[in-house]
Amino acid sequence: MRILMVHNDYARPSGEEHACESIARLLEERGHGVTWLRKSSADIPASLRGRAQAFFSGIYSFRARREMDRLLSGGDFDIVQVQNLYPLLSPSMLPPARTRGVPIVMRCPNYRLFCPIGLFLSNGHLCEKCFTGWEWWCVLKNCAGSLPKSIGYALRNAFARATGMIRDNVTLFIVLSDFQRRRFAAAGIEPGRIEVLPNMAPAQEPAADAGEGSLVSFVGRISPEKGIGDFLAAARALPEQRFALAGDASPMPEVERDAPPNVTFSGFLSGGKLAEFYGATRILVCCSTCFEGFPNVVVEAMCAGRPVVATRIGALPEIVDDGVTGLLYEPGNVPELVDKLGRLLADPELCREMSAAGRQKALYEYSRDKYYERLMGIYQKAIALGHPRAS
Repeated sequence: MRILMVHNDYARPSGEEHACESIARLLEERGHGVTWLRKSSADIPASLRGRAQAFFSGIYSFRARREMDRLLSGGDFDIVQVQNLYPLLSPSMLPPARTRGVPIVMRCPNYRLFCPIGLFLSNGHLCEKCFTGWEWWCVLKNCAGSLPKSIGYALRNAFARATGMIRDNVTLFIVLSDFQRRRFAAAGIEPGRIEVLPNMAPAQEPAADAGEGSLVSFVGRISPEKGIGDFLAAARALPEQRFALAGDASPMPEVERDAPPNVTFSGFLSGGKLAEFYGATRILVCCSTCFEGFPNVVVEAMCAGRPVVATRIGALPEIVDDGVTGLLYEPGNVPELVDKLGRLLADPELCREMSAAGRQKALYEYSRDKYYERLMGIYQKAIALGHPRAS
């Protein structure tokens, strides 16, 4: 099978790039051909002209459409798999695939189809005002934190919705959880065109005994919607316990400045350095206050044999089985978070039990073999639907 992978990288490394690359590697390992149409927001010039070009290309990019045309003309592709289109690709590159009868599957790790900033979050609070086509709220509330960005995000969403350029050209939408599936269906996507495909677990050996780890850790993007404030508040409440963060702190420099002395920052980690970090971890905390799609770090921690304390929001309760593979708490409830951490810190045997259960679940439910089997089923369904839709 020949697959055309389409993705616009973010300006800073994110889980989406990691997921796309993992999928491509899995497909190539199983004998499929993968071709990329890939852009990066890091390449956008910082000049006014560069920002203006990105503003308009996010709405409609003639260049991306021509590039898609050339790729499709030169290759006999069975499937186009799309992830992020903004701002350098845009939905304009989807119609050429449909006119050629090549089915499109769109992997949706967030809620960008219905929320201009993709998080159902505004100024630190959950918000679904744009959910069914009221994109001007993004501008009125300045959800992107920059009025030009908020206007651009709102316009591109409104244009895609009004023209049906995504809805009418994508054959199947891949979401990462049952929670996400319900939100997409509520927004008007036909249930028969929504497929649930959780992320795959990384291939890694378990770390040392979870009862021996010393750190309460956070891994991921350091930004307000990740609940960093709650993590630091818990560290202040447990001054004798060591806390650590692995992630790029540059978007929130005040975090390092204001952190209590029992918190250390390791910066962005990957590969062996990240494995070492998990090895020093006793408990991973996922304190998100937004609707996460499917956080890779949670499954990574489970594979490493680490219990997870996570917020009871979005898809997280589907991944972390409360009382079995970890513990859940209400978003923003710092006393409850501190209580759950204290319970695990005081009971190394409970940590071991949850670690074993979490690793077993991750290796079974999110294995590479199971992911491949599910993905092939989605591709076959899209092929069966794609050609009749194109005609």
